[in-house]
Amino acid sequence: MLKLLSEHLVLTFVAVGIAAAIALPMGIVITRVRRLNFIVVGAANLSQTVPSLAVLGLCIPFLGIGFVPSVVALVLRAMLPIVVNTYVGIEGLERSVVESARGMGMRDWQILSMVELPLALPVIMAGLRNATVMSISIATLAGLIGGGGLGELIFRGVAMVDYPMVLAGAIPTAALAIGADVLMGRIEFQLTPKGVRV
Repeated sequence: MLKLLSEHLVLTFVAVGIAAAIALPMGIVITRVRRLNFIVVGAANLSQTVPSLAVLGLCIPFLGIGFVPSVVALVLRAMLPIVVNTYVGIEGLERSVVESARGMGMRDWQILSMVELPLALPVIMAGLRNATVMSISIATLAGLIGGGGLGELIFRGVAMVDYPMVLAGAIPTAALAIGADVLMGRIEFQLTPKGVRV
């Protein structure tokens, strides 16, 4: 049980970490290069229309089975909320605040790092929280292709019509999702500037 739990955590947080490393810069770029907005958000939306099980199936011919295709499928799923929330968080700021910073002589990178990102942080973190919780639940599908995690218990229980085994996988998965949401909420509170906290 502990082995499957640790596999599930590793699978989820590796995928969310990679997705954040790709999607956060992408969300920032499309606030600067507006022409890319439609392409990037459209591509991310398109990736969401394909069922998660189908994404896993499409990864198998290229990546085989196991941990790697499971991570790739989760990364594709986790990118959309992070990209969209980063874009919306920065674009939704009052332009007067940005113009004031520019009027004070700040360079573009200073405006981004010292004004836009701190003010947009609650919205960006909401995207990360959404991606994390979603990834924890979708990671159960990794059990179908040998990716490990609590999904193995669920699918084994379904195959054996063993409902306690199904619950042994489902309950910890739900608890992980709730725990991750609470933890990300605390991190968001600590990182958000005091004047912006709700």
